[in-house]
Amino acid sequence: MNKLLSGALLTLALSVTTLAIAQEDAPGPIDINQASVETLTQLPGIGAVKAQAIIEDRNTNGSFASVDDLTRVKGIGEGTVEDLDDRITF
Repeated sequence: MNKLLSGALLTLALSVTTLAIAQEDAPGPIDINQASVETLTQLPGIGAVKAQAIIEDRNTNGSFASVDDLTRVKGIGEGTVEDLDDRITF
C-alpha cells in the first residue's frame, strides 16, 4: 500500500513539475484564428478536445474577433477567457 501511495505521489509531483515547465516555456501570444490543435493545447485550460472545438467553431462561424468570442465554444467560460486574454491574438 505504501509503495502504491508513494508511486501515486511521485507521478503527481512529476506531472505538476512538467506543467510548470511547460507554462514557463509557453510561446508568445497565439493567433487563435490560425493555430493548430497542437498549438492551442499549449494554452492554459485548453486540452485537445477544446482545441478541436475552437477549430470547428472558427470553421463554422468564422474568425474570432475578440477573446469574448471564445465563449461561443462549448466548454469555454468566462474563467478560461480571463486566463487567455493576454496569451492570444486575432
